[in-house]
Amino acid sequence: MTNFFSMRRFKKKNYDDDDMLDSEDEYVELDTSVGSRSGSSKVIVRPFVLDDFADIKSILECLREGNTICLVNISPLREKDMIELKRAVNKLKKTVEAIDGEIAGFGEDYVVVVPSFAEIHKSASPAQFED
Repeated sequence: MTNFFSMRRFKKKNYDDDDMLDSEDEYVELDTSVGSRSGSSKVIVRPFVLDDFADIKSILECLREGNTICLVNISPLREKDMIELKRAVNKLKKTVEAIDGEIAGFGEDYVVVVPSFAEIHKSASPAQFED
């Protein structure tokens, strides 16, 4: 029993409970910019209707913010003026390329535009599976 009490002679150091490191030599630096994208870290899926070429401004602004997936109904502009529709789609393509996003048609009436954090699944054409 005397040996047990004799072990108390050692000097006790100040240790962290978690990893047994000296607490006075360790610190943690927090990055406050992570997750502060315009105040919200949620992804927004937003529908748009393209009636005129001028309507593309609001779509481009949302894409540049970086947290919006745009579902664009192109049928009203397609029925009015096919040349304006091609201009609008080319403008979308250039912006998507600049932000490293993706663009794809979704049926005949919709275009889906996503920023760099998302990926559009493109299914294989039916001709690939024919024997």
